[in-house]
Amino acid sequence: MTATSSFAALGLSQTLVDAVAEQGYTQPYPIQQQAIPAVLTGRDILGIAKTGSGKTASFVLPILQRFAGRKGAGRRSMRVLVLVPTRELAVQVAEVFQTFAEYLKTPLQTTAVFGGVSINPQMIALRNAEIVVATPGRLLDLISQNAADLSTLDTLVLDEADKMLELGFAEEMNQVLAQVPQQRQTLLFSATLGDAIQDIRDNLLRDPLLIDIAEPEQSIDQIHQLAYRVDLERKGPLLRYLIKHNAMQQVLVFVSSTRTADNLVVKLTKNGIQAAAIHGDKSQGARTDALTRFKAGKLTVLVATDLIARGIDIQQLPHVVNFELPRSPKDYVHRIGRTGRADAMGEAISLITPDDEHHFKIIQKKMGKRVEILPSDDINLQGY
Repeated sequence: MTATSSFAALGLSQTLVDAVAEQGYTQPYPIQQQAIPAVLTGRDILGIAKTGSGKTASFVLPILQRFAGRKGAGRRSMRVLVLVPTRELAVQVAEVFQTFAEYLKTPLQTTAVFGGVSINPQMIALRNAEIVVATPGRLLDLISQNAADLSTLDTLVLDEADKMLELGFAEEMNQVLAQVPQQRQTLLFSATLGDAIQDIRDNLLRDPLLIDIAEPEQSIDQIHQLAYRVDLERKGPLLRYLIKHNAMQQVLVFVSSTRTADNLVVKLTKNGIQAAAIHGDKSQGARTDALTRFKAGKLTVLVATDLIARGIDIQQLPHVVNFELPRSPKDYVHRIGRTGRADAMGEAISLITPDDEHHFKIIQKKMGKRVEILPSDDINLQGY
């Protein structure tokens, strides 16, 4: 398909075209160029695209257009279901729906449902919700209590399907899929196209349009990568030095465990750096608050584990730091891909101890890029 230079040329209504412009989007990303016209015609889609490629808007905009003009009577029912792997992503996708729905003359009611919070308010919110963004486990809880009914669905979206499978949601996904109507439009999005995704495709989609925008190297090219060789006991002070010395205002720091995340936040805070941790052991309220403050620029450092990485979508995030290296090169690429998004430059810094050196060489080899490793012995860390 040839590139399309404007949202108006994709078949969107003038109302949504104006909404997109008002939100600051000038031209569609590749996945939007292909997906939006296809969704508008009702076709099933298998989209292979990394996080940050613009895929959320590629299904949100045409779905809103298709259902905005529908005149319903009586009690509202669920028409669109979006399944996602994490609470943060559920909130994020729902916010995109809500942002653009505000521009419509007949706004559609959207709600996000996920675990970690009280189920009662979600049961109430579902009564009038036409668009539901959900994690599989909480949705099944709501179905078991007769608070959610999938029989009226027109459109099913599986977002970050590979991540749902990685997190062990396969059985729960199957239970949900067994309850959706056979006659529906299905949109499947994944960062990778493995055997499991192929199985879902074969069993779930009807003559889907395959859209493959998976180009991880493209985002890496926009990221300035560097590393510091540092002894284990100097790692914390070096992190604080880099943040203060370089006057970093927004830094996403990755660690390997919840314990390290919490300890790091304590030490950063004691040294006058505003920081918060976000991981699976935190309450949903704490996670939402930390992410909201970080996105708004009210928090300098967000310390995160890999579990919630895909729920963090910040268009202009300037810095990512690997305080601890991930286990796999794939996770490394995904981590640093939080920065350098939407054609913006970013910086990714890794702190490498002697024990990390061999593993970091493997990561560089798999990534196909050499990362400059700077010494840190000559940096005076006294007072940090």
